[in-house]
Amino acid sequence: QVQLVESGGGLVQAGGSLRLSCAASVTVFEIERPAWYRQTPGNQRELVAALDLSNRPNYADSVKGRFTISMDNAKNTVYLEMNNLKPEDTAVYSCKAEVKLTVGTMWNSYWGQGTQVTVSS
Repeated sequence: QVQLVESGGGLVQAGGSLRLSCAASVTVFEIERPAWYRQTPGNQRELVAALDLSNRPNYADSVKGRFTISMDNAKNTVYLEMNNLKPEDTAVYSCKAEVKLTVGTMWNSYWGQGTQVTVSS
């Protein structure tokens, strides 16, 4: 069973930085269209950043200029670099991606379990 596993969350002061990582739990053939979402209690999940099929990034207006999504294709790992963090960035951050397990298999969507990011004022 393939899982996406996030890491890098934690507690940081406002103005600080964190880098989140998301990797498959087993070796896979390829990952594409990765995205990071966040959710706070009582609110809907919000798309934070994503890479399209051409690896062009898209960001929520609230994080533009502060967050950067990237992917290391050799490691099939997705990153979210978060700078100048604000208390309103506090949320559980989850990654989602299309994963091809082997050359002959179909693409399927997978989610990570989430990692908590807390920004103190």
